[in-house]
Amino acid sequence: MNCIIIDDEMLARAVIAQMISLHTELNVVEEFSNAIEAIKYLNKNEVDVVFLDIHMPDFNGFDFINTIKNPPKVVLITSDKNFAINAFEYDCIVDYLVKPITEERFEKAMQKLNWRVDTSKKDDTSLNDNMPVEKTNEFYVNINNRLIKIDIPTITIIKAKGDYISIKTDTTSYTVHTTLKKIEEKLPKNLFLKIHRSFIINTKKIIDIEDNSVLIGKDVIPVSRGNKPELMKRLNLL
Repeated sequence: MNCIIIDDEMLARAVIAQMISLHTELNVVEEFSNAIEAIKYLNKNEVDVVFLDIHMPDFNGFDFINTIKNPPKVVLITSDKNFAINAFEYDCIVDYLVKPITEERFEKAMQKLNWRVDTSKKDDTSLNDNMPVEKTNEFYVNINNRLIKIDIPTITIIKAKGDYISIKTDTTSYTVHTTLKKIEEKLPKNLFLKIHRSFIINTKKIIDIEDNSVLIGKDVIPVSRGNKPELMKRLNLL
């Protein structure tokens, strides 16, 4: 995979290049100290991966992603972990690395990258699979400036609360500043279903269905009339 490095610090670019050199599947074709020059390069050349610093003068990493029409896969690099919630909004972002980067953490990012590439290839060649392939088994949310990992299969209910959502798992609940639509895009559609304008549920966690509601744990969740037919299709009825 051809990749480029964008970071205004020469030492940071050298560190990333060194780590990349340990992965034979990656090939650094260019390095850039600012995002503008990188955009000019991408207007004429295609790459598979961008290692992108968030904090750069005049034009930051998110500005860069928003400017590219079809951005390649992106591994974000930053000294500030507080931007993780912003990264959650972009499908092209594979991982979020906080400086100083350890080899162990970089290796984990490369595993995610290779998994995403393999998944994309399977999606391109599959003709009969109507369900999108699960993107990952986990994601991270920003809670009080801490990045908390949530294992997707443990999620039971997701509820919209204005500009926030409540994510309930088997063991705890989290309140996150995002929208139901954004998180729905991150979830495997063969496991989760939006059954109401304010609720997404894990269909594997359903205990009981009665009239226009489902029971998950001790929570009774309303099912809208328009979404009930799809819910019934998901059930393994005798």
